Amino acid sequence: MDHLRTIIDHHAWATLRLLDRCLELSPEQLELSAPGTFGSIHATLTHTVRADGRYQARIAGDELARRPAEPPPPVASLRAEMERQARRWHELLDRLDELDPRVPAEPDFEPPYPEIAHALGLLLTQAVHHGNEHRAHVCTVLGTHGLEVPDVSGWEYVRLLTLGAAQA
Repeated sequence: MDHLRTIIDHHAWATLRLLDRCLELSPEQLELSAPGTFGSIHATLTHTVRADGRYQARIAGDELARRPAEPPPPVASLRAEMERQARRWHELLDRLDELDPRVPAEPDFEPPYPEIAHALGLLLTQAVHHGNEHRAHVCTVLGTHGLEVPDVSGWEYVRLLTLGAAQA
């Protein structure tokens, strides 16, 4: 079993499962938030999916373009983008031995962030952590407002995978 692939597949599956749950929400429910979270459900999902794409771009060595501020796309569009990203994760994992990204220095951060050469492990770790953090935020908002919270745990993923029911 390829353990890294399992971790990344869970990451994509959990985001897709959460997006599926949020497809059922009304526009008003998508604007719900809770203290201590990133923001509204819709804003958090948008941030999560877009950031995942940026992690993939950094890993692949693609140029990162600044996105102008724009309203969040429909949840269905975010889900379609995450499906595409799930496939791209597989493409990237197939090429890990040839990838050697670096993270440039960020002198304007407080504290300043140094350049990181050979940052593949950092970027993979951060992509998974970031996704988990913001999925937890959305689940917190759902639960705080008495809405059904999907099980996006590793336990549920492997249970469904074993039954042949999990797909990323």
